[in-house]
Amino acid sequence: MRALRASSNPFADLHHADAPLLLPNAWDHATAVAMARKGFQAIGTTSLAVAAAVGLPDGAAATRDETLRLALLLGSQPLLLSVDAESGFSEDPDEVGEFARQLVAVGAVGINLEDALGSVDRHAAKIAAVKAAAPGLFVNARTDTYWLGERGERGGVETMSRLDAYQQAGADGVFVPGLTDGREIAALVARLDLPLNILYSPTGPTVPQLGDLGVSRISLGSFLYRRAMGAALDALDEIREGHRPGGSTPAYEDIQKMGADSVRHV
Repeated sequence: MRALRASSNPFADLHHADAPLLLPNAWDHATAVAMARKGFQAIGTTSLAVAAAVGLPDGAAATRDETLRLALLLGSQPLLLSVDAESGFSEDPDEVGEFARQLVAVGAVGINLEDALGSVDRHAAKIAAVKAAAPGLFVNARTDTYWLGERGERGGVETMSRLDAYQQAGADGVFVPGLTDGREIAALVARLDLPLNILYSPTGPTVPQLGDLGVSRISLGSFLYRRAMGAALDALDEIREGHRPGGSTPAYEDIQKMGADSVRHV
């Protein structure tokens, strides 16, 4: 059964619907516009693509300015924007809270904060600082227990311990990337009072299967960016080898329009 909790904004409401929220992750204006025109009300950003676009490492607190710049660009669009903020770009909870306040000022409605398996207390303090600085911002508290650490029974115990702390700190939802086992997902859903976010994996459960397990939100993370990069490189190889590239290619005029116009309908 999906977690039940009073919601305070349209983005939070999407975590309590009959079907899970499928959240695609954009890396620039055009991709966000294209996703919104496909009917997605809410769109996230992906820190990997933001970092890769400017030649910086992901997860190293190096892209604070670039992330805020992208949020400013997308926050003015008629879509619900959630920002991947790595670990908050600082170890100082007050600085993380100030960054969250700036995100709200440019139109973001959600933030994703990862613990990178650092101190539980420090990450909880960051969450609390965000909720104090930006009470209406939906905080998706990510733990990297499965992404970077233990799996199986030990991973489950550590995961629940961290998520309990983040819930008490005021998180609105929790995120466990790397968790793909259906039985473990269902067990976690049964123990949680908050919406559970799972990172989509092509080798894991499908979107309908994750919904049946009680998952409230399914993020695509960097998958679409990496898929787009793969398609570009495949096309390059095909052209070099004298073949006509397969797959779909939007018209020049369509991309030009995405870059020039705002989303008119979501």
